[in-house]
Amino acid sequence: MKIIKDPVHGYVEADEPVLRLLDSGVVQRLRHVTQLGFANLVYPGANHTRFEHSLGTMHLAGLMCRELGLDDGEMKLVTTAALLHDIGHGPFSHVTEPVMEEFVGRGHHQIDCLVREGAIADILEAEGIDPAEVCAVVAGKHRFASIIHGSLDVDRMDYLMRDAHYTGVPYGTVDAHRLIRCSVLAESGIALRESGINAAESLLIARTLMRPAVYFHHVSRIATSMFVHALREEVLNVPGTDARELVRMDDAACMERLKHSPCEITRDLANRVYARDLYKRALYVGEDRVNAAALRQDPGPARERDLALAIAETAGVPAAEVLVDIPPLPRALSMEVRVRNSHAMVDIEEVSPLISTLNDTRRQQWRLGVYTAPEHRRVVEQAATEVLRVKRATKQDKLVVT
Repeated sequence: MKIIKDPVHGYVEADEPVLRLLDSGVVQRLRHVTQLGFANLVYPGANHTRFEHSLGTMHLAGLMCRELGLDDGEMKLVTTAALLHDIGHGPFSHVTEPVMEEFVGRGHHQIDCLVREGAIADILEAEGIDPAEVCAVVAGKHRFASIIHGSLDVDRMDYLMRDAHYTGVPYGTVDAHRLIRCSVLAESGIALRESGINAAESLLIARTLMRPAVYFHHVSRIATSMFVHALREEVLNVPGTDARELVRMDDAACMERLKHSPCEITRDLANRVYARDLYKRALYVGEDRVNAAALRQDPGPARERDLALAIAETAGVPAAEVLVDIPPLPRALSMEVRVRNSHAMVDIEEVSPLISTLNDTRRQQWRLGVYTAPEHRRVVEQAATEVLRVKRATKQDKLVVT
């Protein structure tokens, strides 16, 4: 048994099988994949990695398994899945997810290609752990999947605490131990005892406040849009480029590849992101001013690029200097609660009126962004307003600080 010092949870225990997994190439790569993508362009301390987050998630998963009374085999399965749940991430974590989905045909939760063969498979099979079952837990298709996949899972507990710690943003306060002690295993997955509602509300508030402050900060979104466009140009326009190879790189390797690309657009965008010479917001509006439902009917980088090309043509500016960012609309926060002195399950909204308010707040936080070079902001704003049929700003909109 080895003890690893973690800045968020204190001491994390790792037995011999865990150490072998930690020493594998696919897990060690996570030391070089930042947790928050380009958030460090806003918060200089946000340089923590998927490696330490994976350790923390494994630690909390172990605590959750003990609370739920899982046997040794079940606990070994869940903690292993927690440790490996992020090995499928591309460079800069969620930044490259759209490119992975578009050109490789998988998301980061689909880790079969990394687990079912090679060193990881050998380690798992030696420990009597079915690699297919680990993949099912990570993909959310297992009866224990909600331990790391759900509104109040250990993955979220760790990243909220960890991201708050490294960014210095004081909104990520989570009473993880209280939440774990109040968790129960229901037929539908992890549910919450009524005594844990206050702790659950605290976590959901943290998620809501961290969205605009960290996860969807406009500077991070601009850098992400620039990098995604650079990566797409590399895949589409540089002969011999293998998207699968690109998404298996770490952050530094991918950035260097794009900075020295033979494609001028890719090279320019990557160097601008590297130097923090970013595009600016020409338009940044909520769903009350655009038809968000229509824009999300065919989501993805290809749809965003089509709109960007239309805006650039209308504005009379170079096509590569307009980017459109249409984030997904946030899903409703929900989970089941076991009512005290009863075996009945109800949705958390029925016992916490705060949840409805948080869901409304999350939708109001959504922003569509159109980004461009500083010298084109005014003309691109006018063109984007026309192409996207943006509604006129109300007095209340004008009072919002941007």
